[in-house]
Amino acid sequence: MAMNVGLNLLAALVLLGVLYAQQRKHASFSVRVFTGMGLGIVLGAALQAIYGAGSAELKATGDYLDIVGSGYVKLLQMIIMPLIMVSIISAILKLKGMDSLSKISALTIGTLMVTTLIAAGIGILMAKLFHLTAVGLTASAADIARGVYLQGKVEAAQAISLPSMLLSFIPANPFLDLTGARKTSTIAVVISAVFIGIAATGIHARKPDIFASFDNFIKVAHAIVMRIVTLVLRLTPYGVFALMAQVVSTSSYTDILHLIDFVLASYSALFLMFLVHLLIVTGAGLNPVRFVKKILPVLTFAFTSRSSAGAIPMSVQTQTLRLGTSEGIANFAASFGATIGQNGCAGIYPAMLAVMIAPTVGIDPFTIHFILPLLAIITIGSVGVAGVGGGATFAALIVLSSMNLPVALAGLLISIEPLIDMGRTALNVSGSITAGTVTSRVLGETDIAVFNSDADLPIDSDSERKSA
Repeated sequence: MAMNVGLNLLAALVLLGVLYAQQRKHASFSVRVFTGMGLGIVLGAALQAIYGAGSAELKATGDYLDIVGSGYVKLLQMIIMPLIMVSIISAILKLKGMDSLSKISALTIGTLMVTTLIAAGIGILMAKLFHLTAVGLTASAADIARGVYLQGKVEAAQAISLPSMLLSFIPANPFLDLTGARKTSTIAVVISAVFIGIAATGIHARKPDIFASFDNFIKVAHAIVMRIVTLVLRLTPYGVFALMAQVVSTSSYTDILHLIDFVLASYSALFLMFLVHLLIVTGAGLNPVRFVKKILPVLTFAFTSRSSAGAIPMSVQTQTLRLGTSEGIANFAASFGATIGQNGCAGIYPAMLAVMIAPTVGIDPFTIHFILPLLAIITIGSVGVAGVGGGATFAALIVLSSMNLPVALAGLLISIEPLIDMGRTALNVSGSITAGTVTSRVLGETDIAVFNSDADLPIDSDSERKSA
């Protein structure tokens, strides 16, 4: 087995070498990301064809690939909180009073919530068009175990209310939230940064020397953090390669075929909701084709990593350097979008699941008495969904338990959960970027010259020198 694993890793190193050669030749960031994704698919498919999804060789190879894939995600997670903190403070120091901050918050959160409501409606529509139902599905041992696990989580989900969720956003210990210890730590750090920024602006006139020192400190911290972001983002093609190879090599094609209708319905809904994002961007007076071209690399990372929170640094970079969104709005949108109003995980998925499961207890899911409460619960329940893998399950538990539906049946989809979660996460990130883009455009903060340019992200040192 050791020899086989060694050969697998040698093949992976050769493909990583291809990506490094592209970097040395200064290929564009987008090209390198998509190359990494393609090479990952090739390696993953080859490994599964040779060894089988459950083989010991594949597991051992995956453990080493995980160093590259999960290691990259961890590095991104390392810089999320410092990035949010210094960027939000820096943005507030440049804002013209609380009025601007209020408008940014209202427009960003409002866009996220409205798009989640639309996403839920699309999920219901696709469930009807594809005739999805959980009636008659046969549960395997893994599905049953998953159902029992979910059943045990119902009490925790039912204990969550909108007031308690809003209360959890308030940072009782900002230092704890900087560690990301809580599911709502991201928003808590935003709130902490807002208070610091407002307090700093309050001493601008009274103590200008102290304010100037603090402002300079934030500028230095911001420059260092953004440099770290740039260094980490250089690893994106390698991380995408490893993550995609693991997903493809461990996916069960038989299970996917058994639930192909749900897979097709899910991706149809995700695609339609993505078109809604483009319509919103178009309505804001921006070119949707150019918008898609600029956000594809970050959506690719979100697709392979299944982490909305992990995509925050790249999302902020994409919004500011490629879409022309102001830095403060970009950080607000990326931060709130990782926790509030996730179109895929908190909108489409729980809606489709509720419609599927309702017939098993004799409920017609296509009546107004079922749909209206479902849409309301999904929209409200989308507040505070964690932006990491598994957030959709948490959202589904809240919705199913609130609608008095059997949550254990959600375990029937365990085998295809990772495949669908990839698309959901990409849509979540697309939704947050759309919210930031529209908010910036409405408030007149968008740099149209940047949006219309063909500039790539300044990931390579050479490009950084050219832009300097």
